[in-house]
Amino acid sequence: MRFCPYAQRTRLVLEHKKIPYETVNINLKNKPDWLFEKNPFGLVPILEKDGQIVYESTSTCEWLEDMYPEYLPKLMPQDPYRKAWDRTLLENFGALAARFRRILFKPETKYEALPKLRNALQYYEDALQARGGPFYGGVEPSMIDFYLWPHMERVPAMATVDPIVAINGTDFPHLQAWFDAMYQLPAVKATMFDIPSHLYFMKTLSEGKPDYDFNL
Repeated sequence: MRFCPYAQRTRLVLEHKKIPYETVNINLKNKPDWLFEKNPFGLVPILEKDGQIVYESTSTCEWLEDMYPEYLPKLMPQDPYRKAWDRTLLENFGALAARFRRILFKPETKYEALPKLRNALQYYEDALQARGGPFYGGVEPSMIDFYLWPHMERVPAMATVDPIVAINGTDFPHLQAWFDAMYQLPAVKATMFDIPSHLYFMKTLSEGKPDYDFNL
């Protein structure tokens, strides 16, 4: 689904490694029967090659890394310590994304949620600073950058609805530099939507009529 941040993870890796692929877009409100033959949960992303099927975003991305070793650059860190900490960053990210959504869709709770949101952002700010940036992978993006980006890409759109969720260079200079660096990546340019498009889709989603074919 074009607006799914989890499917975008997979597309980012495909684009960054320049692996040829064909896209099949799914209307998640009207799922075809064959989708459940590929994934019994009826969710995206799903990758299929030569009869082999893999689903779930991190599984598909890491499968691509293993299946196409000749398609550089390598995105998974080779150092076990760095690899473990990348997994920690990923495991904690769900709480951050949930807080963004809570502030956006339950504005009556935003002042209660804001301190926890800022603490979570500081955690990722500190991790970037420790790694020297501009990416979590250092001078080049790694898999964790592509895992985190799709949800973070939507933050500027959310901030136009409520500026309280905005990430700025004063409070979070390393995160702001990360945004600037990510926007320059060809894979990000190939898969991202601009703020008006995100806002439009969020509106249709909140109304219960998501426009999956917007701008096709």
